[in-house]
Amino acid sequence: LPMAFRDANARRHTGLQQLSSLALAGRTLLGPMKSYKFIVDESTNQSTLICSAARLIESLDLTSAAGQLLNETIQAQNKEFRTGISTLLFLVGAWSNAVLECLQQNVPVSAIVSVMSEGLNSCCERVQCLQISIHDVNKELCSSSVRPNAFKSKTCQIGCDTLLNPQIFLYVQKDISAPEEVIPVDSHSHQEDDSNFNERLLSPFASFGSIASLVNLTGNKSTSTISGSGVTASSCNKQKLTHSRYFSTLGKSHFSSQQGSFQGCLSGPSADPCECYGLGHLAMALSRGNQTSVKLLQRIVAYQRGKAECSGSSPFNIAGIVTCCLLGLPESYSCVSPGFVTLVSPEQATVIKYFEDKALRILLVDGDLTEQYRHLGFNRPCNVKTILEHPSLPGDRADLWLSSMLDILISFEVNLVLVKGNVCENLMERCIANSILVIGSVTRDVLCAFGEVTSAQPVTYLTQLNASCVGSGAQVGLWKACDGRAMDLGELVPVRIKVRGIPLLTAVLTTTVASKMQLIEDQFWTLAYRLHHALHDEKVLLGGGAAELLCLSHIQMLAEQPLQPANKNAMKKFHNPWLAASATEYTSVVLQALASGWKQYLSVVMCNTAKTASELEACTSVDHHLKKAAECGSPSAYILKEFRRGDLLGGGSGPFADHGDGLKVYDNVTAKTEAWRRALDLVLLVLQTDAEIITGPKRNQLLNSHVSSEFMFL
Repeated sequence: LPMAFRDANARRHTGLQQLSSLALAGRTLLGPMKSYKFIVDESTNQSTLICSAARLIESLDLTSAAGQLLNETIQAQNKEFRTGISTLLFLVGAWSNAVLECLQQNVPVSAIVSVMSEGLNSCCERVQCLQISIHDVNKELCSSSVRPNAFKSKTCQIGCDTLLNPQIFLYVQKDISAPEEVIPVDSHSHQEDDSNFNERLLSPFASFGSIASLVNLTGNKSTSTISGSGVTASSCNKQKLTHSRYFSTLGKSHFSSQQGSFQGCLSGPSADPCECYGLGHLAMALSRGNQTSVKLLQRIVAYQRGKAECSGSSPFNIAGIVTCCLLGLPESYSCVSPGFVTLVSPEQATVIKYFEDKALRILLVDGDLTEQYRHLGFNRPCNVKTILEHPSLPGDRADLWLSSMLDILISFEVNLVLVKGNVCENLMERCIANSILVIGSVTRDVLCAFGEVTSAQPVTYLTQLNASCVGSGAQVGLWKACDGRAMDLGELVPVRIKVRGIPLLTAVLTTTVASKMQLIEDQFWTLAYRLHHALHDEKVLLGGGAAELLCLSHIQMLAEQPLQPANKNAMKKFHNPWLAASATEYTSVVLQALASGWKQYLSVVMCNTAKTASELEACTSVDHHLKKAAECGSPSAYILKEFRRGDLLGGGSGPFADHGDGLKVYDNVTAKTEAWRRALDLVLLVLQTDAEIITGPKRNQLLNSHVSSEFMFL
């Protein structure tokens, strides 16, 4: 066909062009060292700091059909895995451009779909040799020289604080006595669970951080620094970082308060290294250097491990974790607290002060506590015509419903009500006046956790309530920071609800910068789900670009082999024999286009992590490794060797090698491969749609038989 016609045909694939443009916005979010973005809400003029492609897509104006499909794909990945989203977004853009290049070369749509689909399937099979079991990972971490000081940070490097404020001056004050707690939990608690909380934390990580190398045990008077916590320890003069010039502090840093406990641990027998560095180091290897989230997650793992050893359950239960975001406290106040920590109004806090340290009767409501609420699947009466769905209730009727609900709660002597959904404000006010605490927007996992230990049975409507539905043994109190003070943050007050034996833990996330709150919570949950999926898969994938480099090498090798029917070895690389017979002349072109996505992925991440000065230099580095892998004869063996040496794609202690001191980087197997598949499926779906608009559906019937059934998830 004439070149002008080919260019016009490619330009008419507007869906692919839109995907490419949208994906370009998330280019700087690729890799472990992301460039953060500020999202400004025009209606409120408030800004939010993000580093997630999911948050970015939520903020974009996606009015086109391709944009809506992209949003649904990303939300599906985020809902299922909470990771791999930036990879998905980037590959959507890279492969959209690759498909457009194929169209400009007059490659049939059917050939593009078949070759790319089979090529990706072949890659997913090929990278299986880079998978390693969790047991082997823990064994390698325990036997190597890995120590948690791999997260040793440079001076004044305190996360995003340096991003927001490049000039930070640190102030140090002396401290004569350090608290004895390993983790800042409420010291006023009288329950057995709280008293054993620190013991569970100490046992699995008794020598965490190679304390002997962090705090001098030989009597040396020189100070040593516990990295990432702002703690300076000395045998004769204890000092700790309390605040910076910009970020104010309200008291002692909880990392600083751990100093005394660290020293106390060292006097006891050293723990088994495998016990100390098992899941804790796996969390590090999956964290991409997020120190705060790692420290919190390690404490959660330590506590849950103690529970699991007694019950025989999983060592990490993500359903038993919730977060509570406290704005106004320094980030050093972030901690893990047993029980359920949440925010309530000052009026509700007065009720809590009245109930503090008293055993309460608890009720769980699985729905909204409003008069208009109807459960899912509610069948309306027959032969009734609905005029208005939610009419405003007349005054007498509204008062009658409020009085009826309040009478039910009082008659069953209910003190505490946890509601999954919304709560009627008028009912909330009446309950407060009658010393009944009602808390709404409670997740189902929290309801289940309290139901198991209090024997409370969830109800959908208060009219279903009977004596067997009401639980007992709950306690409420004001949440106290690590210095023992209750916190009043103005409009909202943090409180803690606890029950003896409850497996629920709350990660209390704090910051003084409002725009960072969402970012901190996203980072914590991303790491938590990475660890969860790694344990679920029972294996991880070599990270640091190892899988992508092997995919690139494998696809280029296939592209260089002519797929002749007589070439049986080459045909075995693909599942579909039709490909070798009808798309031979286009196979090399399409595979090279597919490989260009991997190469661009590796190059951009290297640029984002400052491994190379330009994308051209990064491409040169990738080509160098491809050449050495080919000369080795076994690309997978070469990549594995370079990965173990820490010299893969840049070397050093960067994201393409390790975190320093030998701690390697690993990826989730299922989350990563599903991100690849979803990215390509979306591109091919949009390609098919554009092709049908341009040429009509009849000419694409052959295409439909080759499009993956995974499109149906959209």
